[in-house]
Amino acid sequence: MSSNQGPCLVLEKDRHIARVTINNPPANTWTEASLIELEQLLDELEGDGSVSAVVITGEGDRFFSAGADLKTFADGDKGVAATMARRFGLAFERLANFPGVTIAAVNGYAMGGGLECALACDIRIVERQAKLALPEAKVGLLPCAGGTQHLPWLVGEGWAKRMILCGEQVDAETAGRIGLAEEVVETGQSLERALAMAESVANQSPSAVARCKALIMSSRHRGMSDGLRMERELFVELFDDPNQKEGVSAFLEKRAPQWVSHQKEVKGGGRS
Repeated sequence: MSSNQGPCLVLEKDRHIARVTINNPPANTWTEASLIELEQLLDELEGDGSVSAVVITGEGDRFFSAGADLKTFADGDKGVAATMARRFGLAFERLANFPGVTIAAVNGYAMGGGLECALACDIRIVERQAKLALPEAKVGLLPCAGGTQHLPWLVGEGWAKRMILCGEQVDAETAGRIGLAEEVVETGQSLERALAMAESVANQSPSAVARCKALIMSSRHRGMSDGLRMERELFVELFDDPNQKEGVSAFLEKRAPQWVSHQKEVKGGGRS
């Protein structure tokens, strides 16, 4: 396992899994520096080629992330607001577009930009004591990092309006019921469960995963006929990729596949 300590993010890599811990106590808030750091970190992980899953969690046992520090906006500086909105957007769009699987291990309060970070991930594992909210309108602001776009897609317009327009905070049980959490676990278990899920990603072809994810995400803004056409095109495109032949051969030969991602090799089927 390798690790790297940034100003606000801690990166640990173990084979194909990258674990990113938001480490800015007491509430693991996002800053301009940490948002830039996240964007750069994701660029490096994609360029590395060996990482097929990213798990994001918060340091400590109380906060996943409380979003932005409101002191940042206390002076009403429009330039600061524009900079932070841009940085939040770029970082979380980069997270949403990462070609591997991204999993949020929500180990406590996920508020505002903290919840928007989790919303940008593919999967959310939420601990039972966690609380989730987009409370920006209570302080005269609005979610500017994808919250108004991702949340309705996951939970429907009604619940999105309850959380954003009425400031309703939801607990883990409600999050699971409405589709905001893919799984609810006991206190202290979100990271373990997220890492176990990330482990299973190695069994999948990284080339196929990237294309499947792109197709799923595209369904948000493409019509059905366009999506079906794109599905067929990307299926055929996979036959230019060595992982297609390797996956079929490994299945027929009853062995674990040896996936290739970029110039790196990623082994499927457990620890190497």
